[in-house]
Amino acid sequence: MSTSATDAQDTAAIQAATEGVAVCDRSHWGRIRVSDDDRIRFLHNQSTNDFQSLKPGQGCDTVMVSSTARTIDLVSAYILEDAVLLLTSPSRRELLMQWLDRYIFFADQVQLTDVTDETSTLSLMGAQSHTIVEQLGAGAIIGQAYGNHQLVNGVMIAVGSGLATPGYTIIIPAAQKEKIWQQILALGAVELSDRHWETLRILQGRPAPDAELTDDYNPLEVGLWQTISFNKGCYIGQETIARLNTYKGVKQHLWGIRLNAPASVGSAITIGDEKVGKLTSYTETVNGYFGLGYIRSKAGGIGLKVQIGETQGEVVKIPFVSHQYPH
Repeated sequence: MSTSATDAQDTAAIQAATEGVAVCDRSHWGRIRVSDDDRIRFLHNQSTNDFQSLKPGQGCDTVMVSSTARTIDLVSAYILEDAVLLLTSPSRRELLMQWLDRYIFFADQVQLTDVTDETSTLSLMGAQSHTIVEQLGAGAIIGQAYGNHQLVNGVMIAVGSGLATPGYTIIIPAAQKEKIWQQILALGAVELSDRHWETLRILQGRPAPDAELTDDYNPLEVGLWQTISFNKGCYIGQETIARLNTYKGVKQHLWGIRLNAPASVGSAITIGDEKVGKLTSYTETVNGYFGLGYIRSKAGGIGLKVQIGETQGEVVKIPFVSHQYPH
């Protein structure tokens, strides 16, 4: 296929994900089912969000953090009647199974089951995605809060696309995937490839493990305020996060960087001779070059002019993260 044909396809898919409706197969992402009587208390103590305030039919994003509040993964959690379903990043499923298992003590009634192979995940995204959700029989959740979900014939449909674009996440038994995938395409959705997802992820600033989510960064530096409860009480990493918030101790922030030429991930971000940060992700689009990077708070924010090697860049806002607490 010629480059221009590929470019045209890329543009059409990404445009559909914004203005129309696109569908992306995220079945390679991890799915962990947490069940038994202590499941809510257990997850409440293991991550940044407030699980005890959630009821069946609701959900949230939460960050799994180390004891020193370094980021392990950004996870979507859906509260079912008899379990909590966690949607993890592809590269973090096994690690999180081991991590969570380590904190289940003798008297805890908590069961962890890796259900990745017997389930599938699809993301619907774009301004028109509600029309397909209606056709799938889940019209009741249109307009509801992020993470709210409904079960329709064994299929879970939740509010939120996984990116900053409006949409829905669908988790289904693997045996039904092909049928529902074809149904969604027949209803007019454009297929969004993994490559397109990655481009959108970077343009919107959704942090990914091994790039923005590593041992070097905490959730406040990433800008995942919406996943953090400051009044839920004790959890792993909580003291560090509370201290950073109280003393305005966030030393660096994740930003988008519009670039005038290609750049390499891992490169230093500089202003003159001074290193102020590091490039963590990079993508090329039909509209130019774009990266994500951490930049020291003192250096500045939106509009800041930076260099990455020979490449010039300008710091821009990214919709997935924010750098103050959303009141």
